[in-house]
Amino acid sequence: MNHADPAAQPLLVIDIGNTSTVLGLTDGGGRGLRETWRVRTNRDLLPDDLARQVRSLFAMGGHALPRQAVLSSVAPPVGENYVQALERRFGMQTFSVNTANLPQVSVELDDPGGVGADRLCNLFGAQPYLEREGAQYAVVVDFGTSTNFDVIGRGHRFLGGILATGAQVSADALFARAAKLPRIALEAPPRTIGKNTVQALQSGLVFGYAEMVDGLLRRVRAELDAPAVTIATGGFAGVLEGICREVDFYDEGLTLRGLIEMWHSRQQAED
Repeated sequence: MNHADPAAQPLLVIDIGNTSTVLGLTDGGGRGLRETWRVRTNRDLLPDDLARQVRSLFAMGGHALPRQAVLSSVAPPVGENYVQALERRFGMQTFSVNTANLPQVSVELDDPGGVGADRLCNLFGAQPYLEREGAQYAVVVDFGTSTNFDVIGRGHRFLGGILATGAQVSADALFARAAKLPRIALEAPPRTIGKNTVQALQSGLVFGYAEMVDGLLRRVRAELDAPAVTIATGGFAGVLEGICREVDFYDEGLTLRGLIEMWHSRQQAED
């Protein structure tokens, strides 16, 4: 393979969420991640601030800056500021995810342009599961500031989904309105029936949320005409691992790998 081929070069992948931003560096010609970093999403940072952040992260890991980057953002103007930082300060070639520049994707919504970039990344990240499991459909449950259920079909079809309040947002709203309740860690208690206030809150917030997820997944599966594989990702997914009965796989790096799959898919289409 030609050393100048973009597909053979290391790639910076950036998933910008409302609460946190995850950056990853690929190992070059392969599709694996050499390293990842998670930082807080800050809408007040300017392009030069973000350039210093990126340079610092790479210096800390002892890595050279790559020549190319692919970004997904649901937090404007942070995505635009990252693009300016990478292009102006480091001369990187950048690609920002949206429905307009992904012609191979079929978005079957009333307003196709309304689908978030992170959900398109999940679509690409789910494709290997569809192929490996021989399923016609996949449902990705992405636990972030909101919890997104993305219903995906073979052939890069985005069929629709569900948006629900994120677990931490629900907990914060409860604590804000009930001053006497203690703030707790969102983790599973030893049993459903709590023996104290902390356990009772954890049961409601964790087990209750798991039941909501399982119930919605059952409803989604009932509306599909073939079996679906289900994948959980995002920060809260690890808390629910082993609790949700309707989730088949847990994959914290699904969105970043979706960005990588998307990049390679575009490179192949251009060859």
